[in-house]
Amino acid sequence: MRGVWRVEDVRAAEAALMADLPEGLLMQRAATGLATRIATMLRETGGVYGSHVTLLVGPGDNGGDALFAGAQLARRGARVTAIEIFPGKVHPEGMKEFSESGGRVSEEMPRRNDLVVDGIFGIGGRPGLPPRAAQLLSHVPLVPTVAVDAPSGIEMDTGGVLSQTVQADVTVTFGCLKPGIVVGAGAAQSGLVECIDIGLGPYLPERPYARIPDLDDIVSWWPKPRPHDDKYTRGVLGVCAGSYRYPGAGELAVAGALAGPAGYIRYAGTASRHIRYSYSEVVTKDRVADAGTVTAWVAGPGMGTDLSAESQLESAMAEPVPMCLDADALTLVADDHSILEYRQAPSVVTPHDREYSRLAGRAPGHDRITDALDLAIRLGCVVLLKGYRTVIASPTGNVFLNPTGDPALATAGSGDVLAGLLGAMLAAGVPTERAAVAAAFVHGLAGKAAAERGPVTAMGVANELPKVIGRLISSVG
Repeated sequence: MRGVWRVEDVRAAEAALMADLPEGLLMQRAATGLATRIATMLRETGGVYGSHVTLLVGPGDNGGDALFAGAQLARRGARVTAIEIFPGKVHPEGMKEFSESGGRVSEEMPRRNDLVVDGIFGIGGRPGLPPRAAQLLSHVPLVPTVAVDAPSGIEMDTGGVLSQTVQADVTVTFGCLKPGIVVGAGAAQSGLVECIDIGLGPYLPERPYARIPDLDDIVSWWPKPRPHDDKYTRGVLGVCAGSYRYPGAGELAVAGALAGPAGYIRYAGTASRHIRYSYSEVVTKDRVADAGTVTAWVAGPGMGTDLSAESQLESAMAEPVPMCLDADALTLVADDHSILEYRQAPSVVTPHDREYSRLAGRAPGHDRITDALDLAIRLGCVVLLKGYRTVIASPTGNVFLNPTGDPALATAGSGDVLAGLLGAMLAAGVPTERAAVAAAFVHGLAGKAAAERGPVTAMGVANELPKVIGRLISSVG
């Protein structure tokens, strides 16, 4: 699990670390890590020696990092040009070493560029770009761009993009991850993020602002069948999804559920005939009241919002078992949040942005972490806010950011598959936070695999799930 810290905490940790180090050593560590990453990229396109690198240099330590890294590259034979975004306002020691190492200073973008380094603003920079930087970037050719610590112009504590920003191919960040480069629109601007260890870890707060799961976390949480398990002990999931009008939503939710760790799936809804013919292993009933005993419920995809659907949802929510609510169930719950408050078991809600608007009474803004946390506290349940870098938040203040997925997952029915998979995790006894994080992670892997095969459909994602999960389980030592 990787931690994510806000700027205030990072600044305090840097100050504490610098107090224990010789002057300038921290910046040299950062510059060396940056130069090493740039050199790796240059070697992929012909090598460091003779390459042309342009530094866009701002006035702060971020610009100093770029200049010291540029000096290292110049000593290795690269032709490095620095452009001062605010002429005369640069890191003096960095510029001195850069010039002495053979770097050159220019006011205009060189004709040839093999790589551009964004050293305009660091994590303390304000949102947006100064006019000179915007003008220079408009003339940058299609070459790799490396951001120093963060792409200039993004809002570092939220990932908000309020005006023009740098679009990085690679972001080399120092010490730890920050919200702006791993969530929201800022994550999309950051490209591939590489974190360089500069010794900051012991000085950061013990509890991070957010966490990003790794594959090892998911593997350790995933339920594995035990020698004496049967279909009941592995968990029984009730699926209330689909309808006469939208039978496919029920089928997709069941497909997601079948890929999960539960041993038994019971379906309840008006698409029961459709489900029965599609999945012979699923027991079907027309009503939740007739479904029998379950250890968790998933409800909502395609079930409708009429009186019959409302009655079905109330029956499922009355049972004292964990529950995942998605799609139409969220629309019904939005009219009366108290339904969740009086539940005798934990719940997970899985809204996309428009569903969030119905639940919260406003659209999510650029601070998606705070938005998810606010809704989790208000509803008293885990919130899985879908989108690029899905946010999972709990009423206790824990936040997780999902690192997997593909933009092509924004396709009809994909969320139904996720809801079914998440429900199966709950049925198997996985705590709500972990169930939501693991389901989003694996669903994202399946979406990525589907995208690599061609156009993505929800059923294509569902078909990839067993393969992804099989590889995950087989990776257990």
